Amino acid sequence: MKQTIIRSGLETLYFSGMHHVMRPFVGGVGAILTLHHVRPPRPDAFQPNRLLEVSPLFLEDLLRRLKRARIDVISLDEMHRRFIGGEFKRRFVCITFDDGYKDLLQWAHPLLKKYELPYALYIPTSFPDRLGELWWLAIEMVIAQNSRIGMVIDGKDRFFECATVGQKRELYDKIYRYLRGMKSEVELRKVVRELAACHRVDIAALCRDLCMDWQEIGELAADPLVTIGAHTVNHNMLKKMPDDAGVRAEMEMSRAVLEAALGKRPEHLAYPVGDPTSAGPREFRIAAELGFKTAVTTRPGVLFKAHRDHMTALPRISVNGEFQQQRYVKVLMSGAATAMWNGFRRVNAA
Repeated sequence: MKQTIIRSGLETLYFSGMHHVMRPFVGGVGAILTLHHVRPPRPDAFQPNRLLEVSPLFLEDLLRRLKRARIDVISLDEMHRRFIGGEFKRRFVCITFDDGYKDLLQWAHPLLKKYELPYALYIPTSFPDRLGELWWLAIEMVIAQNSRIGMVIDGKDRFFECATVGQKRELYDKIYRYLRGMKSEVELRKVVRELAACHRVDIAALCRDLCMDWQEIGELAADPLVTIGAHTVNHNMLKKMPDDAGVRAEMEMSRAVLEAALGKRPEHLAYPVGDPTSAGPREFRIAAELGFKTAVTTRPGVLFKAHRDHMTALPRISVNGEFQQQRYVKVLMSGAATAMWNGFRRVNAA
C-alpha cells in the first residue's frame, strides 16, 4: 500500500508537469543520490530488501542522463567547497554508495569510469574486517529458507507460518518493525543472532560473500574518481546508543581504521540507516565536533543554500530499487516530491 501511494504521487507530479513548475521554487542548489547494490535483477519472488538494489541497465541510463544534463556531477569535496564559497551558479549532484558491496566493483564502478563521473563510497569498517552483521539480510534468508519459524518475542515463544510468498513478506515486515522498535541495537542483534543460529543461517558468511575486502576497497580508493567516506565501525543506528562516548568512538574508530588501511583520512561521513530514528541532533553535533566536512542522512530532500549551516545533517535522494523509472528520479531531483514530504521545510535537522 505504501509503495502504491508513493508511486501514484510520483506519477501524478511527473505527468501533470507539476515537478517542472515547482522546481524553480523547491529544487535547491543540488542533490545527493544514495545507492547500495547494483546488480542484475534476481528472479526470486520474495525480496524484501529489493529497495536497496538497482540494475546495471537502470544505473547506466541514469548516468547517461546526468552526463547530458545541464547539471554538474561533483565529488563531496567539491560540494563542500561550493557551499563554503557560496558558489551556486549551476545545480549539482553527488553520487554516493553505502556499505561497500562487491557488486559495486563488478557493475557500478565500470559504468562510472565509462562516463568519468566521481562518486563516494561509505565503508563500515567491520564489513571488510569480516566482523559485520548484515542483520536485515539474515532475517530475509531465515524466512526465505523456511516454511515455519520460531522466535522469542517479549519473553514468549512464538511460531509463524511462512510457506507462501505473501506470508513471507508479511512476516518479514512484522519482524523488521519489531526489531527496529527496540530501544537497544545490542538487543536487536542478539535476537537476530539467535534467530539465525536456530535456523542454520551463517550471518558471517553474508558479510564475506557480499562485501568487499580491504584489497578491493584499496583498488577503488586509488582511483581519483572515488572518495572513501566513513560509515562507523559496526553499522549501528547511532541514536540508539545511550552515551555520547559510544557514538563518538564509532565515528572516530571508523575514520582511524580507514586511514590506517588506505593511507588517507576520511573527511566525510554517512550515518548508518540514517533516518530520524537512527541519527539526530546529537549525532550531527558530534560529527561536526570531530571535524567531518560533511555527514549525510537518508532523510529525503534536496540541498539548499541554508544547508551551509548544517553540513553534518545533509539529506539525500534514495535511488530506490522498487521505483526504477527515470521519471521518478527526475521528480525526486526536482525537489517537488520531497518538498511535499517535508512540509516545504528546506532544512530538516531536528
